[in-house]
Amino acid sequence: MRYLLLLVLAVLMLARGAWAEELPSAELSKAEEAEVDALVLPLPKAWTGDFEGMRERRLVRILVPYSKTFFAVDRGRQRGIAYEIGKALETWLNKKHPNKNKSLQWRVAFIPVGRGELLSKLVEGEGDIAAGGLSITDKRQQMVDFTAPFASGVREVVVTGPKSMTIEKLDDLAGKEVMVRPSSSYYEHLIELNASFREKGLEPIVIKPADENLESEDLLEMVNAGLINAVVVDRYIAETWKSVLVDLDIHVDMPVRDDIQLAWAIRKESPQLLKVLDGFVKTHKLGTTFGNSLRNKYVKNSKELFDATDEEELKRFAALVGIFEKHAGTYDFDYLMLMAQGFQESQLNQEARSHRGAVGVMQLLPSTAADPSVAIEEIDKSADRNIEAGSKYMRLLADKYLNDPELTPLNRTLMSFAAYNAGPGNLRKFRRLAEKSGLDKNVWFGNVEHAAARLVGRETVDYVGNIYKYYVAYKLARDKEMAKARKS
Repeated sequence: MRYLLLLVLAVLMLARGAWAEELPSAELSKAEEAEVDALVLPLPKAWTGDFEGMRERRLVRILVPYSKTFFAVDRGRQRGIAYEIGKALETWLNKKHPNKNKSLQWRVAFIPVGRGELLSKLVEGEGDIAAGGLSITDKRQQMVDFTAPFASGVREVVVTGPKSMTIEKLDDLAGKEVMVRPSSSYYEHLIELNASFREKGLEPIVIKPADENLESEDLLEMVNAGLINAVVVDRYIAETWKSVLVDLDIHVDMPVRDDIQLAWAIRKESPQLLKVLDGFVKTHKLGTTFGNSLRNKYVKNSKELFDATDEEELKRFAALVGIFEKHAGTYDFDYLMLMAQGFQESQLNQEARSHRGAVGVMQLLPSTAADPSVAIEEIDKSADRNIEAGSKYMRLLADKYLNDPELTPLNRTLMSFAAYNAGPGNLRKFRRLAEKSGLDKNVWFGNVEHAAARLVGRETVDYVGNIYKYYVAYKLARDKEMAKARKS
């Protein structure tokens, strides 16, 4: 009898489909904790000495922005321009400034931080060098010192895309939108350009502040896809990415500035370190064999960024926006965030089908939606039910695995996306590895995403990043429509 009962239960479980297993516990098992903890790298403590102190420690800490151009981690493999130069510094120090005990080698440690934190973290002693394509500006020199430049005469150029306005000279930017990060030198220089426009009687450039979580390559992807009108970046960054973002139009003959110097930043009153690094730069700057070899080397392919504000796509948007608003309201999400996720999953196409059996706008397995914790059927036949199931499943993930008062609504949603893509079990590992590595387990960008890249590679990082870019694009499109409505 007992055997028969077990057999019946087994049949019932199989009948429930591919998602028959219970969602994993909100807590990691001891074995899972040990698995994650084995990956933790010790984070050096804050310290503010000069080169002789570094020699005693045999350690140089380089602060880097987490960027596909400058520094990225993919399943433990580090890469990027800043990484290559830092490893070259390690080799050079061991050759030019060796320890008396030959068995004791210099080490260079890379510490990813938000781009807006590079200089403040440097001053606080979280690192010894700030790297990542930093331009020397008067404003920055008030806070830090700079090494000899790795490159001089760098042009900051306007870059447009296939759906941008036509420009033949800088004056054509008058009254047009250009998106840059407020913390960037580009922002400073566009403000200066606007001052000259006013003297000519021209309309100022409409400077759209970019989210500080978006790197230059992110903004270039958005321009290439037609999501935003124009950006300003260093010419070498634009030309590096042109090989994969083929629709970029780089206006090299009308630079915003053409006298930019790129260098490493160090703390003030570090004369020993400055002298040593200037010696390193001399043999590793642009124009040397080493410097030239890096110019076009680091282009990291991510999933294609489709145009989420294309006219045809906006028709789909208009057809579904009411459904998303309804279910986002029920399950307490920003409807534009959920629409951005739907676009990343299927381009808002209810007819989409994956080889794994996922269906519809939100690309859910029917068995997932039919499970009692979601309990929505026929998601393959109805966009409404499909979006409701995706929204409800997102709420289930957020409530079960992210019920943390320290999380902001934005970060709770971003991490729910990560769980949706990589699974809630992996999300728990991401957050623990981030916390154990000295990062903020409650912040996705610049923190938990580092752990995700180490554990599962770029897929989940790109998934969440693309959704966020689409979200920005949708917000811009919505704001424009609202502005038009107010004028009419």
